[in-house]
Amino acid sequence: MTVMLQISDPHFGTEQPPVVEALLRLVKQQQPTLIVMSGDLTQRARRGEFAAARQFVDRLAPVPALVIPGNHDIPLFNLPARAFNPYANYRRAFGNALEPVHESHDALVLCLKTTRRYRHKDGEVSNAQIQRVASQLERATPRQLRVVVTHQPVAAAVASDHKNLLHGREQAIAAWARAGVDLILGGHIHLPYVMPLQDLPRRVYAVQAGTAVSTRVRDGIPNSVNLIRHDGSSPQVLVERWDYLAAGDAFAPVMRHTLALGKT
Repeated sequence: MTVMLQISDPHFGTEQPPVVEALLRLVKQQQPTLIVMSGDLTQRARRGEFAAARQFVDRLAPVPALVIPGNHDIPLFNLPARAFNPYANYRRAFGNALEPVHESHDALVLCLKTTRRYRHKDGEVSNAQIQRVASQLERATPRQLRVVVTHQPVAAAVASDHKNLLHGREQAIAAWARAGVDLILGGHIHLPYVMPLQDLPRRVYAVQAGTAVSTRVRDGIPNSVNLIRHDGSSPQVLVERWDYLAAGDAFAPVMRHTLALGKT
């Protein structure tokens, strides 16, 4: 059984210590096999914020964590740093792997760097990235859950979020669907939802996470994370949304999606 915990947009620098501790308790309780952090680890890409994010990830050990940068993880006001070395502080904390990969008997998880120094907050996926990911997906085994992780979303649940969608998403979704993708995980907009993508040769779902621990919650939605459970022998995947409930000072399950996999 693969149990994947998706943590997005913690924005260290705006984190709430009680929520951080509650999330660490959830990890200990649920014992995921993998943690995916889908960007915006920091609020302003400062060294101290990255140090706090790194300390948090270290406390998740021994669970392996895949981490990618979001638009908040490159400098906004330091223009020389943004232009010439935008990932310096990120690399100092998390190393040079900006597009990590995880492969196990039951899962293939491919992470993409969708931030661009020349875009303020929008994300972009290049033709080279699309083709590389498609090739990796095509080599997956039938048993593996095939997951792609981006920071910006590929589908919007509300009209106001269309402006936040990933540039190049139409070509990417089509190519990855043909190659066998099951889930596309994202963050960025602090709005959790699960959405089936339409008019594709197989079932593909956009899975969005809210902000995990930041004060920057949206529309009154609490801090939240996703737990994704998959048994390689099953044609289904379970996606659970867990919200932080202040009354109990703990994350609790509030929504569950049982998603069919495979061809339509």
